Amino acid sequence: MARPSRQPRSLIEVIVSTDNDVRNSSLSHYCALVSTNCLLEQCVELDEFRRTSTINLYERVRACFFLYAIHRFHLVDIPDSGEIPYSGYKCLQNRQFEQAIENFLNIHNQRPSKSISSALAKAYYHLGFQLLANQVRLSVKNHPGNSWMFQFQLVQDHPYNFHPDLLQANCNGGSKRFLQESTPVRMDLSHCGWSDIFFLGMDYPEGARVLNASIDLSVYVNHQRNNGDAKAANDSNQPKPPIDTILQVISEPVLRLTSIDLKCEVTLTLISEVFDFAKDYLGLLRAGIIASGIVPLGLEDSKAPLSALFDKTIGLGKGVHLITHVNDIPKGSRLAVSTNLLASIIAVGMRATGQTQQLTGPLTEDERRLVAARAILGEWLGGSGGGWQDSGGLWPGLKLIEGVRAEENDPEHGTSRGRLLPMHRQLSDIEAPSTLLEALQNHLVLVHGGMAQNVGPVLEMVTEKYLLRESDEWRARNEALLILDDILKACKDNDVTRLAKLTTRNFFEPVQTIIPWASNVYTETIISRTREDFGDDFLGFWMLGGCSGGGMGFIFKPSARQRALVRLHEIILHAKRELEHALPFAMDPCVYNFSINQHGTVAQLHDGAPPSWIKNGSTSPASEESVSNGALETLLNAIGFDREQHETVRALYQNRKIGLRQNRLPVSTEMKDVLHKDIVTTSCISPALHERGVALIQNGAVAVVTLAAGLGTRWTQGAGCVKAIHPFCKLNGKHRTFLEIHIAKSRCISEFAGATLPMPHIITTSFLTDKPIKEYLHRFQCHAYAGPLIVSCGTAVGIRLIPTVSDLNFKHEQEAVLDKQAQKVKESCNRAAKCWAESCGPASDYRENLPSQCLHPVGHFWEVPNLLTNGTLPRLLDEHPQLQYLMLHNIDTVGADVDPAILGLFADRGSAFAFEVIPRQIQDVGGGLARVNGRTRLVEGLAWPREEDEFKFSYYNSMTTWIDIDKMLYTFKLDRDDLSDASKVSHAVHSFSLRLPTYVALKDVKRRWGNGHEDVLPTAQFEQLWSDITSLDDVDCDFFLVPRTRGGQLKDVAQLDGWLRDGSAKHLESICAWPDSE
Repeated sequence: MARPSRQPRSLIEVIVSTDNDVRNSSLSHYCALVSTNCLLEQCVELDEFRRTSTINLYERVRACFFLYAIHRFHLVDIPDSGEIPYSGYKCLQNRQFEQAIENFLNIHNQRPSKSISSALAKAYYHLGFQLLANQVRLSVKNHPGNSWMFQFQLVQDHPYNFHPDLLQANCNGGSKRFLQESTPVRMDLSHCGWSDIFFLGMDYPEGARVLNASIDLSVYVNHQRNNGDAKAANDSNQPKPPIDTILQVISEPVLRLTSIDLKCEVTLTLISEVFDFAKDYLGLLRAGIIASGIVPLGLEDSKAPLSALFDKTIGLGKGVHLITHVNDIPKGSRLAVSTNLLASIIAVGMRATGQTQQLTGPLTEDERRLVAARAILGEWLGGSGGGWQDSGGLWPGLKLIEGVRAEENDPEHGTSRGRLLPMHRQLSDIEAPSTLLEALQNHLVLVHGGMAQNVGPVLEMVTEKYLLRESDEWRARNEALLILDDILKACKDNDVTRLAKLTTRNFFEPVQTIIPWASNVYTETIISRTREDFGDDFLGFWMLGGCSGGGMGFIFKPSARQRALVRLHEIILHAKRELEHALPFAMDPCVYNFSINQHGTVAQLHDGAPPSWIKNGSTSPASEESVSNGALETLLNAIGFDREQHETVRALYQNRKIGLRQNRLPVSTEMKDVLHKDIVTTSCISPALHERGVALIQNGAVAVVTLAAGLGTRWTQGAGCVKAIHPFCKLNGKHRTFLEIHIAKSRCISEFAGATLPMPHIITTSFLTDKPIKEYLHRFQCHAYAGPLIVSCGTAVGIRLIPTVSDLNFKHEQEAVLDKQAQKVKESCNRAAKCWAESCGPASDYRENLPSQCLHPVGHFWEVPNLLTNGTLPRLLDEHPQLQYLMLHNIDTVGADVDPAILGLFADRGSAFAFEVIPRQIQDVGGGLARVNGRTRLVEGLAWPREEDEFKFSYYNSMTTWIDIDKMLYTFKLDRDDLSDASKVSHAVHSFSLRLPTYVALKDVKRRWGNGHEDVLPTAQFEQLWSDITSLDDVDCDFFLVPRTRGGQLKDVAQLDGWLRDGSAKHLESICAWPDSE
């Protein structure tokens, strides 16, 4: 991207300029050239501008994102620690963003700090997205053909009646006719850097361009694996429109919804029930019924029965049966199946109620556009949404979809530069000759890799990066547009080989430059192995949709495609088996057959018997991951599960002796922020202490303990992966796991100190993580670590329980309020969760899942005593008697290492333990440093007497702990000589554990079923936590203040982009040493 010929005078000039070079200036480039005081002045001007500007909504939004980014990344020369008012936090939680900003600015204007800037950044970020979402909803509401659905609240005012052809008995008498809509899905050749997201297309219509094709699908069946039945395999392999929607008038005044593939059916009698989206698996069918106008949005608050509406629109005593079927296309296919299913429902509903010119056949262009607008409405109703290309299955063939500038008569005119909906243009026979379509089918193999990722965070990142115009991302966006032009030329020339090179380049260059997280080690492993296996017969890779790992395309020479249909599946399945403990897979991979659909969505009216898939379909959902009680019992017996203790804890939970409310300290507890004397700063440690730390490392006096017993529930939203071996980022050009990074830091510091042998590194595991971690270390040969690398297995395990309704209510009360419609969906989910808990029996065992999802580790406190009870520490001390200190850290505290200066400081102070803390920011919720009844200690987030207490305190717990081994043993009433006495050690550990509280925590768990579908269920588990040892009066603790690059934790995948941009990743790379073989 060319730099503007002059530096803009202000950021407001960047926003409002009509000069594209100035308007597209990089925020980071501007910030790097001005002082902190100048940036603070710019923040004042931007805040005033975003409040008063009325010309263009997107100018206000861009001002919000500039303010977010300045506060998040660019105000480096202000104090680290400061006040975050609880009143502002509550406003944030309740989506009162303007009030939150006012609260935070009152503090910021008097005492700027990185703490209050973090709060302002979050408020501006969410305000920007709220403004964008409000505009999309307004555009959808005002789109011609939609507004009538919002304008009446009485059933008798419904303007449409059902088509008379649907009310006639068929020629055989008895059953009624049914209308069947058959709809393809869409496959994108390029989305030009996710340019179809609404926010980008409405501000930058000239850069919103997508090329996609409507396709029919079938899951490929190898006849050699199908009992040798070649004919059956061939019939199964014939592609067809994968979505079928049937609507039938029935002689019962109800709305019956049936999903054959989800194996679910419900009968609704009240209008209000149609709007309860999360009550069951049929929320999308409900949204389609509403968006089609059968039950319009204006009736949302109606208390009337559906019979009152259907008496008006169909006839007395009549109702509707809607049946949907997605033909074996798994969730996460990246083919926009859910959006096209929604569009199919809307189309059949509009046809049935006379909103289209013809009951059957294809739709007109205007009707397709209206259905696409209604699909956007339907996705909003369900609390989701992707981009406008997703409903591409409505149109036939290969089509170029482009943003359009808003004209005077458009509802968006004066608010945004572009319209909500783009223009779809099917490529002509010259632009896409029939030979090209045939060639695509002969070259391309479509697959589902088995991953089902949430692309929501990716779309937010795309929007943010577009609005900030950072240099590399903006250059990549323009490169993606040029690649699309070249793809169109390759299509016109029928050159699939060149097309393959372009789609491969698009994935590895602009896509990953804009969003590095669009790729992953799984996808790149498959590409590499396919290239090795097929050589020149493999032409290129084709990413589908928003992320790789789910739907993907591999392009081969036609002569190799038949072999690829079988061999590629084997390659992908093998890679999945290697990585299935590390990444969130929802299913095994599958391969598709496909063909280009030249008709788009089409409807037929039938008089005969319904299709066989209706008669053969079951409506009783079953889990693919359920286990029998016998299997779980066998497993529990094998690991020595303590049933008596489990029943004791269950009784306490059932009788509300423990629970989320009971976790909290008494409200009478005196809670104060710590004094300056209570913490030890590490920013100015003397050279002498640094040298002392180096000498201790050289002499083998310190070891690292990495806590890796947990499954990273938040990291994968309950998928049950082993977080330690998750390859979450690229460093030094390769995907790296948490564990590999921690090993690389130990190697680096050992080399720096000149140690003869790298320091011992202990990895603590649990029953759930031990085997995957050991297999991982074996497969990667311990990442060539030359020092002792020891796995310490913990056997303590608990069974998850069904939560009590009281705990669910408490949890829901603490949750942040979402956007209006998403909040409605969440409240519906919460009601469904409570119904599920009541039906299962509160406080009963959770057993309907895989063992790894039914069991849980019992808290990180136990990972340290396990070092004593399983013999790990005694053996290590026997082999390394000079060992004096341990540095313990959580798996996600990626910046923590054995810093010689901090080690020297700890040795000099002589305490038993030193816990590292960092200055609190708005995202740091869950624990902190406080004076509790006069004692300085760490308090877990579960234990704050009141929610607002957490915001009184300046420092957050990083969980990194320096341990003097002999003083720790003394705390347990042991010494080194006692470690050979297993009984004494066990008794000492048990006695010590009784001094610590036991918490109840609710954790989400995924239960997978069907074709990649997942339920996310709340479960209760019990934990004792390491930081609570600071509450004991006889335990000598220090508290070291460290920078965020060292103490920050990665708890959520959504943090990664900010972590990459704020310098944390660069700092981490500087303290790692990779094996010489690299």
